[in-house]
Amino acid sequence: GDDHELDGLVRDLAAAAYARVDLVERRGEFAVRGGIVDVFPPTADHPVRIEFWGDTVEEIRQFSVADQRSLEPVPRVWAPPCRELLLTDDVRARAKALAENHPSLVEMLTKISEGHAVEGMESFTPVLVDEMELLVDLLPEHASVLLCDPERVRARAHDLVATSEEFLQASWAAAATGAEAPIDLTSAAFHTLDQVSEHTLSLGHLWWGVTPFGLDADTTGGGEWDLEVEESPELRGDLLGAATVIRNWRTEGLEVVLVVPGHGQVQRTLEWLAEVDLAGAEVSADGPEPAEGVIRVLCAELPHGFVARPLGLAVLTHDDLVGQRAAEKSTRSMPARRRKQVDPLELKPGDPVVHEQHGVGRYVELVNRVVQGAAREYLVIEYAPGKRGQPGDRLFVPMDQLDQVSRYVGGENPTLDKMGGADWTQRKAKARKAVRQIAGELIKLYAARQSTQGYAFGPDTPWQRELEDSFAHVETPDQLVTIEDVKRDMERTVPMDRLVCGDVGYGKTEIAVRAAFKAIQDGKQVILLVPTTLLVQQHHATFAERFGQFPVTIRPLSRFQSEKESKETMDGLADGTIDMVIGTHRLLQPGVHIKDLGLVIVDEEQRFGVEHKEALKHLRAAVDVLSMSATPIPRTLEMAITGIREMSTIATPPEERHPVLSFVGAYEDRQVVAAIRRELLREGQAFYIHNRVQSIDKAVARLQELVPEVRVAGAHGQMSESELERVMVDFWEKRYDVLVCTTIVESGLDVSNANTMIIERSDVLGLSQLHQLRGRVGRGSERAYAYFLYPPDKPLTETAHDRLATIAQHSELGGGMAVAMKDLEIRGAGNLLGGEQSGHIADVGFDLYVRLVGEAVAEFRGETEPQRKDVKIELPIEAHL
Repeated sequence: GDDHELDGLVRDLAAAAYARVDLVERRGEFAVRGGIVDVFPPTADHPVRIEFWGDTVEEIRQFSVADQRSLEPVPRVWAPPCRELLLTDDVRARAKALAENHPSLVEMLTKISEGHAVEGMESFTPVLVDEMELLVDLLPEHASVLLCDPERVRARAHDLVATSEEFLQASWAAAATGAEAPIDLTSAAFHTLDQVSEHTLSLGHLWWGVTPFGLDADTTGGGEWDLEVEESPELRGDLLGAATVIRNWRTEGLEVVLVVPGHGQVQRTLEWLAEVDLAGAEVSADGPEPAEGVIRVLCAELPHGFVARPLGLAVLTHDDLVGQRAAEKSTRSMPARRRKQVDPLELKPGDPVVHEQHGVGRYVELVNRVVQGAAREYLVIEYAPGKRGQPGDRLFVPMDQLDQVSRYVGGENPTLDKMGGADWTQRKAKARKAVRQIAGELIKLYAARQSTQGYAFGPDTPWQRELEDSFAHVETPDQLVTIEDVKRDMERTVPMDRLVCGDVGYGKTEIAVRAAFKAIQDGKQVILLVPTTLLVQQHHATFAERFGQFPVTIRPLSRFQSEKESKETMDGLADGTIDMVIGTHRLLQPGVHIKDLGLVIVDEEQRFGVEHKEALKHLRAAVDVLSMSATPIPRTLEMAITGIREMSTIATPPEERHPVLSFVGAYEDRQVVAAIRRELLREGQAFYIHNRVQSIDKAVARLQELVPEVRVAGAHGQMSESELERVMVDFWEKRYDVLVCTTIVESGLDVSNANTMIIERSDVLGLSQLHQLRGRVGRGSERAYAYFLYPPDKPLTETAHDRLATIAQHSELGGGMAVAMKDLEIRGAGNLLGGEQSGHIADVGFDLYVRLVGEAVAEFRGETEPQRKDVKIELPIEAHL
């Protein structure tokens, strides 16, 4: 109902550093179409659509990112700024003046002066803004400022200033401006702790300092407090112990409150209290007050509990009870699955594309056309020119039919088709005939498996739901679909053989956790095969934590276990007392007896050898097998169509993941030192890739010399196995800050605390290697950094330049698919399935070839859909058609 000038709103959003795009998909973006403004505030769960009638706001609705469909209406929008530095007229004018005086910074400052938000622009704040507000300036009168551990804050503040200076010096050097910084940004950017304290007291606020030894009365100007509060015990899934602790508190006369994050958890907590003979009741704003002595259960956000005896209160949270955060499940906050289709915004004019009906053409542009009174957007494809140099026919594809179009991957400079010509039909028919031969072979394997009788698992139990509710994240839509697929396969009598593909860190392990638990619920045993001993340790820690509150027995089996422990594990498998074993290929050796095997899970299947695959084939005939691979789709094509397996793809990144910030540039000592010190400032770790075994010890010594305070270790494949595993485990357990290593860490290793990756000679590594290495960082919610460096004194080859350009361009989440497709373009389809098949891939393009294989397999399996009839397509008719 408010009046608001639409143009003014657009100006305000741009000034608040929102990026204007065609389609809103990420926080901090907005789009304008006629009288409709879409905006995604950085603090919101969903973007909103604001509809104007003239200058009057007619309606505001939330909408889904995935399919752009409207959700429920909302009364108002609050869109706070996306950046710390706002590009006001004054800031832009100053940036323009600075650009004229400092030629070395002209590119960045010119962009700022034109109103474009650029990465790193906040570093110029001291010279672009007169007076920077402090947090204490924004507090109400007579506020109390509580400083936790003043000495630690003082030390961290000093380190932060020093690291910022190092980074700036490295940046000036990288920009070839010499060692001296042209602008002093550091001294103006930071205040000392004493300055902040004086300023706070001058505003009339109170300044308190709390050390680990009590309240610091000297710095406060106030009296001393005695906070008689202690933290609640962490029970880590010991629910019987929790019941005892609660009874003891009740005996002391304390009021006990249990805080859980989701409404679904409230009911489960009340059921648990009843099971252990404790009276509990839900507390809600509009509900009745529970009777005295009853344990209160309420839904709220609180990470940890406390015991305050002077108040007669004890609080326990879900985190204290179970040892992990449970996310509030909201399907509304998850984008839905998208159809696989070409993204027109990624196409450049001249790029070859394939239309399923009309063949290979070149992308021209996106245009708006009015057809029969309706304005629509079309993607324009141009086909082969006619005789005597006549221009080629043009096809206008409406945006809602983009699933017919895919990028052409399969060879350089493909031959363009003529619209309506017979060439395309013939080539497609040849490819279809060739893939039918492959499909015929595959179907024999499939038929043999279909005729085998396996074990049909029962439906989900209440414990299964409890395990899934305790998952510490919101599942992505692809995860949910894959979990349903796996469960459906397990509940059939035909043995499951499913391959789950997903980019690094996209949640494949959680699918394995749920499948394993489902099998164990039916009294079956589970083995999880992993390629390295280190992964055994990591997976054992993960599964032990997830199954901690349930009566499940899990054992690791690797070189880390003594002979006695290994024998006990083998005996437990044979007599059925052990539910699950996580181990390397030792589990596939003859002489391993498993009493009642129900499920085999294989992690990183592509890293197992031929003899291990043969052993797995025998298992596949009778038991359910779930395989997982982080290798992008083009690499798994061969696996998927040479073993007739069901395949699930996880393409949606987890909600809290950030893209890895990637820097490509010449090697500079100061840059490396600053990058490592910045990671240490947030108590993280770093990988340093030096891919030459002969000189790796020198690299370790040099790094130790550059950053003396850092604990550095080296690792490479020619070390003895025990020594290599020891170094890796020490790094994983944070005994080292930097691991200097070869590319042996490129797959499988999950060190969530390591979020900086420095690759010394990125110009000599392959594209998929670079992508896999970058996938080793950014696996938690911390922002990660990857530095792809090359020698400043050697020219880059054209191929190396292409690879590094691709890595820089595809740093977004889920870039694995784009990187793999680009790899296929750079190297060609190669001998993927024999020379003849590669020819067919070049003829029809990779995407269509894969689709034809799928159709042929489905046809053999008797699952063919009725042939699609010709669809009437509304196309504006060009004069030359």
